[in-house]
Amino acid sequence: MAEPKACLVIGAGDATGGAIARRFAREGFETCVTRRHADKLAPLVEAIEGEGGKAHAFGSDAREEDQMIDLVAKIERDVAPIEVAVFNIGGNVNFPVTETTSRVYLKVWQMCAFAGFLMGREVAKQMLPRGQGTILFTGATASVRGGAGFSAFSGGKHALRALAQSMARELGPQGIHVAHTIIDGAIDTQWIAERFPQAYALKDQDGILNPDHIAEAYWQLHVQPRSAWTHELDLRPWMESF
Repeated sequence: MAEPKACLVIGAGDATGGAIARRFAREGFETCVTRRHADKLAPLVEAIEGEGGKAHAFGSDAREEDQMIDLVAKIERDVAPIEVAVFNIGGNVNFPVTETTSRVYLKVWQMCAFAGFLMGREVAKQMLPRGQGTILFTGATASVRGGAGFSAFSGGKHALRALAQSMARELGPQGIHVAHTIIDGAIDTQWIAERFPQAYALKDQDGILNPDHIAEAYWQLHVQPRSAWTHELDLRPWMESF
Protein backbone atom coordinates (compact mmCIF):
# COMPACT_ATOMS: atom_id res chain seq x y z
CA MET A 1 0.00 0.00 0.00
CA ALA A 2 1.36 3.38 -1.03
CA GLU A 3 2.33 5.84 1.65
CA PRO A 4 -0.08 8.79 1.96
CA LYS A 5 1.01 12.09 0.44
CA ALA A 6 -0.52 15.54 0.58
CA CYS A 7 -1.08 18.30 -1.96
CA LEU A 8 -1.53 21.73 -0.41
CA VAL A 9 -3.41 24.34 -2.46
CA ILE A 10 -3.29 27.84 -1.01
CA GLY A 11 -6.15 29.82 -2.54
CA ALA A 12 -8.42 26.98 -3.64
CA GLY A 13 -11.16 29.05 -5.22
CA ASP A 14 -14.04 28.00 -7.41
CA ALA A 15 -11.98 27.86 -10.62
CA THR A 16 -8.24 27.26 -11.00
CA GLY A 17 -7.37 26.34 -7.41
CA GLY A 18 -10.32 24.00 -7.11
CA ALA A 19 -9.52 22.33 -10.42
CA ILE A 20 -5.90 21.78 -9.33
CA ALA A 21 -7.06 20.21 -6.08
CA ARG A 22 -9.45 17.88 -7.90
CA ARG A 23 -6.74 16.85 -10.38
CA PHE A 24 -4.27 15.86 -7.67
CA ALA A 25 -7.01 14.15 -5.65
CA ARG A 26 -7.69 11.89 -8.63
CA GLU A 27 -4.06 10.77 -8.38
CA GLY A 28 -4.51 9.70 -4.78
CA PHE A 29 -3.26 12.79 -2.98
CA GLU A 30 -4.75 13.94 0.29
CA THR A 31 -5.77 17.38 -0.91
CA CYS A 32 -5.47 20.15 1.66
CA VAL A 33 -7.30 23.23 0.43
CA THR A 34 -7.33 26.66 2.01
CA ARG A 35 -9.22 29.92 1.86
CA ARG A 36 -9.60 32.60 4.47
CA HIS A 37 -13.02 31.17 5.33
CA ALA A 38 -13.14 27.37 5.44
CA ASP A 39 -16.93 27.19 5.02
CA LYS A 40 -16.56 28.43 1.43
CA LEU A 41 -14.62 25.25 0.66
CA ALA A 42 -17.55 22.92 1.37
CA PRO A 43 -18.62 22.55 -2.30
CA LEU A 44 -15.05 21.75 -3.37
CA VAL A 45 -14.59 19.18 -0.61
CA GLU A 46 -17.93 17.60 -1.56
CA ALA A 47 -16.91 17.45 -5.22
CA ILE A 48 -13.56 15.81 -4.44
CA GLU A 49 -15.11 13.26 -2.11
CA GLY A 50 -17.86 12.61 -4.66
CA GLU A 51 -15.15 11.56 -7.11
CA GLY A 52 -13.67 9.21 -4.53
CA GLY A 53 -10.88 11.51 -3.40
CA LYS A 54 -9.83 12.81 0.00
CA ALA A 55 -10.00 16.47 0.94
CA HIS A 56 -9.29 18.56 4.02
CA ALA A 57 -10.45 22.17 4.30
CA PHE A 58 -8.57 24.79 6.29
CA GLY A 59 -9.44 28.39 6.97
CA SER A 60 -6.31 30.50 7.11
CA ASP A 61 -4.91 33.87 6.08
CA ALA A 62 -1.79 33.16 4.06
CA ARG A 63 -0.43 36.62 4.89
CA GLU A 64 -0.15 35.75 8.59
CA GLU A 65 3.14 34.06 9.43
CA ASP A 66 1.91 32.19 12.51
CA GLN A 67 -1.07 30.82 10.62
CA MET A 68 1.10 29.51 7.79
CA ILE A 69 3.55 27.91 10.19
CA ASP A 70 0.70 26.22 12.05
CA LEU A 71 -1.05 25.12 8.83
CA VAL A 72 1.97 23.34 7.38
CA ALA A 73 2.84 21.75 10.71
CA LYS A 74 -0.74 20.50 11.16
CA ILE A 75 -0.87 18.92 7.71
CA GLU A 76 2.49 17.22 8.21
CA ARG A 77 1.41 15.95 11.63
CA ASP A 78 -2.23 15.01 11.08
CA VAL A 79 -2.67 14.37 7.34
CA ALA A 80 0.42 13.36 5.35
CA PRO A 81 3.80 14.65 4.16
CA ILE A 82 3.37 17.54 1.74
CA GLU A 83 4.71 16.40 -1.63
CA VAL A 84 3.15 19.22 -3.67
CA ALA A 85 2.39 22.81 -2.65
CA VAL A 86 0.54 25.22 -4.92
CA PHE A 87 0.30 28.96 -4.28
CA ASN A 88 -2.74 30.28 -6.13
CA ILE A 89 -3.65 33.65 -4.60
CA GLY A 90 -4.44 36.53 -6.94
CA GLY A 91 -4.89 40.16 -5.95
CA ASN A 92 -5.91 41.63 -9.31
CA VAL A 93 -6.92 45.25 -8.69
CA ASN A 94 -6.95 48.19 -11.09
CA PHE A 95 -6.43 51.76 -9.92
CA PRO A 96 -4.69 54.75 -11.50
CA VAL A 97 -1.36 55.10 -9.74
CA THR A 98 -2.39 58.45 -8.25
CA GLU A 99 -5.41 56.76 -6.68
CA THR A 100 -3.55 53.70 -5.40
CA THR A 101 -3.36 54.06 -1.65
CA SER A 102 -0.50 52.71 0.40
CA ARG A 103 -2.99 50.37 2.07
CA VAL A 104 -4.04 48.87 -1.29
CA TYR A 105 -0.46 48.51 -2.53
CA LEU A 106 0.71 46.85 0.68
CA LYS A 107 -2.29 44.50 0.84
CA VAL A 108 -1.81 43.36 -2.76
CA TRP A 109 1.92 42.81 -2.20
CA GLN A 110 1.14 40.78 0.91
CA MET A 111 -1.38 38.65 -0.99
CA CYS A 112 0.70 38.10 -4.12
CA ALA A 113 4.26 37.99 -2.82
CA PHE A 114 4.65 37.83 0.94
CA ALA A 115 2.12 35.04 1.34
CA GLY A 116 3.90 33.09 -1.40
CA PHE A 117 7.18 33.49 0.47
CA LEU A 118 5.62 32.21 3.70
CA MET A 119 4.17 29.14 2.01
CA GLY A 120 7.35 28.45 0.07
CA ARG A 121 9.58 28.76 3.11
CA GLU A 122 7.46 26.53 5.32
CA VAL A 123 6.95 23.70 2.83
CA ALA A 124 10.62 23.83 1.83
CA LYS A 125 11.58 23.18 5.46
CA GLN A 126 9.57 19.95 5.28
CA MET A 127 10.60 18.86 1.79
CA LEU A 128 14.36 19.38 2.05
CA PRO A 129 15.05 16.56 4.54
CA ARG A 130 13.11 14.23 2.22
CA GLY A 131 15.03 15.42 -0.85
CA GLN A 132 11.93 15.76 -3.00
CA GLY A 133 8.82 17.83 -3.57
CA THR A 134 7.14 20.23 -5.97
CA ILE A 135 6.34 23.89 -5.31
CA LEU A 136 4.19 25.68 -7.89
CA PHE A 137 3.43 29.41 -8.01
CA THR A 138 0.58 30.82 -10.08
CA GLY A 139 1.56 33.97 -11.93
CA ALA A 140 -0.20 36.18 -14.46
CA THR A 141 0.42 38.46 -17.39
CA ALA A 142 1.34 41.05 -14.74
CA SER A 143 4.25 38.84 -13.67
CA VAL A 144 6.21 39.87 -16.76
CA ARG A 145 4.54 43.04 -18.03
CA GLY A 146 3.23 46.00 -16.09
CA GLY A 147 0.05 47.58 -17.37
CA ALA A 148 -1.65 50.93 -16.88
CA GLY A 149 -3.61 50.82 -13.64
CA PHE A 150 -1.87 47.70 -12.36
CA SER A 151 1.02 49.14 -10.36
CA ALA A 152 0.07 47.18 -7.25
CA PHE A 153 -0.80 43.89 -8.96
CA SER A 154 2.24 43.98 -11.25
CA GLY A 155 4.52 44.81 -8.34
CA GLY A 156 3.25 41.86 -6.33
CA LYS A 157 3.34 39.41 -9.23
CA HIS A 158 6.81 40.50 -10.33
CA ALA A 159 7.98 39.87 -6.78
CA LEU A 160 6.39 36.41 -6.75
CA ARG A 161 8.17 35.53 -9.99
CA ALA A 162 11.50 36.64 -8.53
CA LEU A 163 10.82 34.52 -5.44
CA ALA A 164 10.12 31.48 -7.62
CA GLN A 165 13.34 32.00 -9.58
CA SER A 166 15.41 32.34 -6.42
CA MET A 167 13.84 29.28 -4.84
CA ALA A 168 14.33 27.22 -8.01
CA ARG A 169 18.04 28.02 -8.07
CA GLU A 170 18.46 27.28 -4.39
CA LEU A 171 16.21 24.24 -4.00
CA GLY A 172 16.47 22.56 -7.40
CA PRO A 173 19.92 21.09 -6.75
CA GLN A 174 18.50 19.67 -3.53
CA GLY A 175 15.69 17.78 -5.26
CA ILE A 176 12.83 20.30 -5.02
CA HIS A 177 11.11 21.25 -8.28
CA VAL A 178 10.01 24.91 -8.18
CA ALA A 179 7.97 26.21 -11.11
CA HIS A 180 6.15 29.42 -11.98
CA THR A 181 3.21 29.59 -14.38
CA ILE A 182 2.13 32.64 -16.35
CA ILE A 183 -1.63 32.54 -16.83
CA ASP A 184 -2.03 34.90 -19.77
CA GLY A 185 -5.70 35.35 -20.57
CA ALA A 186 -9.21 35.26 -19.19
CA ILE A 187 -10.19 32.15 -17.21
CA ASP A 188 -13.60 30.49 -17.39
CA THR A 189 -15.07 31.86 -14.17
CA GLN A 190 -18.31 33.46 -13.08
CA TRP A 191 -16.36 36.67 -12.43
CA ILE A 192 -15.30 36.85 -16.09
CA ALA A 193 -18.80 35.93 -17.27
CA GLU A 194 -20.36 38.79 -15.31
CA ARG A 195 -17.76 41.51 -15.95
CA PHE A 196 -16.40 40.66 -19.39
CA PRO A 197 -19.23 39.01 -21.36
CA GLN A 198 -17.51 39.59 -24.71
CA ALA A 199 -14.45 37.65 -23.58
CA TYR A 200 -16.62 34.96 -22.00
CA ALA A 201 -18.48 34.54 -25.29
CA LEU A 202 -15.26 33.11 -26.73
CA LYS A 203 -15.57 30.07 -24.43
CA ASP A 204 -17.15 27.92 -27.13
CA GLN A 205 -14.13 28.62 -29.37
CA ASP A 206 -11.63 27.68 -26.64
CA GLY A 207 -10.82 31.38 -26.48
CA ILE A 208 -10.56 31.53 -22.69
CA LEU A 209 -8.63 29.33 -20.30
CA ASN A 210 -10.35 26.20 -19.02
CA PRO A 211 -9.46 25.63 -15.32
CA ASP A 212 -9.31 21.86 -15.82
CA HIS A 213 -6.77 22.31 -18.59
CA ILE A 214 -4.69 24.58 -16.37
CA ALA A 215 -4.83 21.91 -13.68
CA GLU A 216 -3.59 19.29 -16.15
CA ALA A 217 -0.55 21.46 -16.87
CA TYR A 218 0.17 21.67 -13.15
CA TRP A 219 -0.01 17.88 -12.87
CA GLN A 220 2.42 17.51 -15.79
CA LEU A 221 4.84 19.89 -14.08
CA HIS A 222 4.79 17.68 -11.01
CA VAL A 223 5.46 14.41 -12.86
CA GLN A 224 8.27 15.76 -15.07
CA PRO A 225 11.54 13.84 -14.82
CA ARG A 226 14.18 15.95 -13.14
CA SER A 227 16.46 15.69 -16.17
CA ALA A 228 14.06 18.04 -17.97
CA TRP A 229 12.34 20.23 -15.38
CA THR A 230 10.38 23.25 -16.54
CA HIS A 231 10.77 26.32 -14.39
CA GLU A 232 8.42 28.73 -16.17
CA LEU A 233 5.38 27.81 -18.22
CA ASP A 234 3.13 30.14 -20.24
CA LEU A 235 -0.52 29.16 -20.56
CA ARG A 236 -2.83 31.11 -22.86
CA PRO A 237 -5.69 30.44 -25.28
CA TRP A 238 -4.70 29.85 -28.87
CA MET A 239 -6.29 33.12 -30.03
CA GLU A 240 -4.76 35.29 -27.26
CA SER A 241 -2.38 37.97 -28.56
CA PHE A 242 1.00 38.36 -26.85
